[in-house]
Parts: sequence; structure tokens; C-alpha cells
Amino acid sequence: MRPVRTAFAGALLGTLVLTACGQTGTTTTSSAPPTSAAPAAGFPVTIEAGNGSVTLAKKPERIISLSAAHTETLFAIGAGPQVIAADDQSNYPPEAPKSELSGFKPNVEAIVAKKPDLVVLSNDQDKIVAELGKLNVPVLLEPAPTKIDEAYDEIADLGAATGNKDKADQVVTGMKAEMDKLAAAAPKDKKLTYYHELDQTPYAATSSTFIGQIYSIFGMTNIADKAPGAAGGYPKLSAEFVAQSDPDLIFLADVKCCQQNKDTLAKRPGWKGLSAIKNDQVVLLDDDIASRWGPRVVDLAKAIGDAVNKAAAK
Repeated sequence: MRPVRTAFAGALLGTLVLTACGQTGTTTTSSAPPTSAAPAAGFPVTIEAGNGSVTLAKKPERIISLSAAHTETLFAIGAGPQVIAADDQSNYPPEAPKSELSGFKPNVEAIVAKKPDLVVLSNDQDKIVAELGKLNVPVLLEPAPTKIDEAYDEIADLGAATGNKDKADQVVTGMKAEMDKLAAAAPKDKKLTYYHELDQTPYAATSSTFIGQIYSIFGMTNIADKAPGAAGGYPKLSAEFVAQSDPDLIFLADVKCCQQNKDTLAKRPGWKGLSAIKNDQVVLLDDDIASRWGPRVVDLAKAIGDAVNKAAAK
């Protein structure tokens, strides 16, 4: 756990196929001019983030989010009114101020033109952290987590950084309670196997990944764990490997993007006779929810839990 330090004290913190934390950086301090007004409670605050120690002198009121997952979190913890722009992938919640800004191809000039007092992102594409730093724009880099506890810590980070610590703590507490409840209700004695498809290549996620650890609370066996290249966390599986493994359940995270479903799977070589297809245990996930690590992780877990309970009852 990385510490989050306020002016008085305290302690807190935090791919889908993205790089994990471990990058170094320098302290970034808010460039806002001095004011005689008393600072908001909890400020100044220093966050230990992916880009090092980030110090904010006062509560940010013009936040730009270049991460769809972080946009969801910011709104969930009550920082929505402070967000003036979100990246072009931020489609939830509906009121998020989606813009032309990109987290994959960040444009320094376009970002600075919106006069942000904090930019939140999940990866340092094109060295955007350093580029914004040169212009004294505070940046908080919170990389894609590799485990669920890191996701909780990142929510806490965003809460501290935006002056919404109490609400962020409530969100995390609620998430943990829901996840514990789902884990306790899971029929772990059924020894079910599963395959989680990221795309129709098909790439999968092993149990060592963030998404795999969510599945692990339901006591299932991930067929991707024994696949060639599994050490990297995201092996590319052959159609033959999946057919031979014959998983009890198949979870698809490429539904909206690629229109995959039970019928399209049945047309793949050797897949028509798979148990998951014959027993109607192909689960269509929401692509967005399945690829983000904000508060809706609980919704993903509920969808998995429902499918597991249904399969175990057969």
C-alpha cells in the first residue's frame, strides 16, 4: 500500500493489457497562485502515484480524466462536478463530459487549452506526464491495477486528490462488502472451468491478472492458466486449445466491439460441440465493465456470480 500524506498526517493508496505501476517521477505541485483564503480541508495533500509524489496545494476544480475507468471513479466518489473534460472513451456515467481528448494519443496543446488544475490518467503515452510537467500542469498517474486491492487503493487516491476522501472510503467499503458477499455465496465445490475471452483472436486472461483474480473468488479453474504463453498473463489461445480444454463456462468480453455470442462461437472450428455452447453457458459480458477497474467491478463480479450459480444448479 502506498502512503497518502496530508498536511496533518494519515495513510492510504494504490494491464487490462496495460503496464502496471513502477514508473518513477518527480513531485508535481499545483501552480495555482497563492490566495489568502484558507485551503480546503485535507489540503495540501501528497499522493504517492505511478509518477512519484504528486502534491496538490488546493482542491482541484478543473479536472481532466484521460481514463474511462478513472472517469467512472471520479463520478462515483462525488468529484463529477470538478471534471471539466473526459477522454473520448469515457462513456459512463452518461453525464460525463466526454470530449475529443485521447488517452491513447494525448495532445498536450489540447489538454492545456482547457486550463486543467489536475489531469488524471492510467498510462504515460508519449511521455505525456513529463510534457505536462514542463507546463506546470499537475498530473496523477494511476496505472491499470494488477490486483483488486490496487483498484481499491486507486479509488482512495482519487478521493484524497480531489477532496472527496470520505466518499471514496465509503465506495471502497461498499465494494469490499459486496465482493465478500459474492465470494461467500459462490458454490466452490462444483470445480467448474471457464474461459474469459478478451477478443476473438482469441486472447485470454490468466488467474494472475486483475480480471483473473475477480474470477478466482468463485472457485473456478481458468483454462488459460495452462496455455502456452500463460506466464505473460494474456496468452493467445488456439481454437484447438480451447476445444480440448472444453470449459464449462465461456465469458465473452468482446460482445459490443466484435458482436461475439454463442452462435458466432459455434461457427469456429471444433467449437460447436463445446459443453458451454451445448449447455447454454456462454455469458455475454458488458465490454466496458469487463475492461475497467472502477466501482463497477462489483457489477462484473455479480454477472460472473450469477452465471456460476446457474451452472452449478444444473
